[in-house]
Amino acid sequence: MSDDAARDAMARDAAEQESLFSHAPVDPDATAAYGDHPDQVIDFYAPRATAAVPSPTGSSPLVVVLHGGAWRSPYDRRHITPFADFLARRGFAVANVEYRRGSATPQADGEAPVAGRWPDTLDDVAAALDALPSLVREALPRADLRRMVVTGHSAGGHLALWAAARHRLPADAPWRTDEPAPLRGVVALAPIADFTAAEKLDVCDGAIRQFLGGDENAEERRPCADPALLLPTGIATTLVQGRDDVVVPQAVAESYAEAAAKAGEPVGLTLLKEVGHFPLIDPRTDACAVVAEEIAQLAW
Repeated sequence: MSDDAARDAMARDAAEQESLFSHAPVDPDATAAYGDHPDQVIDFYAPRATAAVPSPTGSSPLVVVLHGGAWRSPYDRRHITPFADFLARRGFAVANVEYRRGSATPQADGEAPVAGRWPDTLDDVAAALDALPSLVREALPRADLRRMVVTGHSAGGHLALWAAARHRLPADAPWRTDEPAPLRGVVALAPIADFTAAEKLDVCDGAIRQFLGGDENAEERRPCADPALLLPTGIATTLVQGRDDVVVPQAVAESYAEAAAKAGEPVGLTLLKEVGHFPLIDPRTDACAVVAEEIAQLAW
């Protein structure tokens, strides 16, 4: 990429990020705790009556949302609440999961805060998904758990893929389940889906190594955390990726899709032209509407 093209790409990314974060957070209809820590909560959004869905009746598919932000503390679930509301206005019941992330304290020399908190981040995602059925029955009684789809953006896309692969974890992993999760599918949005590919591209300034606990722990923990090593899952999976994404480049999603194909599992890969990282969860964009359609394809 030429210097001019790189500058244009970065300027576009900055504008897309500004658009996303300009939305006011949308308060949930209910919030429930799945643990004692303040970050161990799930926000629930009931299906909205809109012109597209004049009067939601009967049961609605449940979409579980896992936010991104490189597993770093400054980024919490509030930035993805407009997306959760967008899905609710499309007739979905929505569960927006918070989880513990890395330290809010910057590293030395002005570097970004540490990414992830091992094992707490994975502990929380596993606990939230395990607690979800009972919490949903109380908060969203019309949500249909038989039509549940997990979606996540960026680092949240990693967590969505990981949550669907817990039955593929090593036998001694504390998060392993005996059976696949009861999901209709996964829609991972610009996910950090393949750690090896992401590390080669230095995605999110060394976030993968930080998430794994540094060089001294990375190789031991990788088999428990890297979705590309947990294939096949047997669960329908679609990746949605902007071709112009400079945060988590297209090559990361392609590498995961290739690993899935080698494992004998077809994975959908929807590539969007002239789309970067943030439009996938920005309700103003056509890309966000595409995401909703991909979720609907699996959920309805």
